[in-house]
Amino acid sequence: MVLCLIIWLVLAVLCFECTGDNVQQQPGGVIATEGGLVTLSCQYNTSTNNAYLYWYKQEANDFPKHILTRYSFGSEDKAAGFKEKFDASINAKTQSVPLTIQRLQLSDS
Repeated sequence: MVLCLIIWLVLAVLCFECTGDNVQQQPGGVIATEGGLVTLSCQYNTSTNNAYLYWYKQEANDFPKHILTRYSFGSEDKAAGFKEKFDASINAKTQSVPLTIQRLQLSDS
């Protein structure tokens, strides 16, 4: 069964000084197989060395739900309900924080 991951909508970057910071995600949807894994790309640009990067999931007619937070200084935080399947790591050199989702289910779309 093919799974179309389209709803990853909101990504916010917060830092101490937000002067000219931005985030870019790969446009369009992603197609993956149920039970497999997928990685959603995200590039960021910030003027600080202490970036705080957040991943959220938003379903139709609902508020965004916090999945996880990554800090450039190594700390991390995952929201309950997302700890087993979702993971991300900051790569400061490439300024990226891709989100990996494993054991895909239809409810992940």
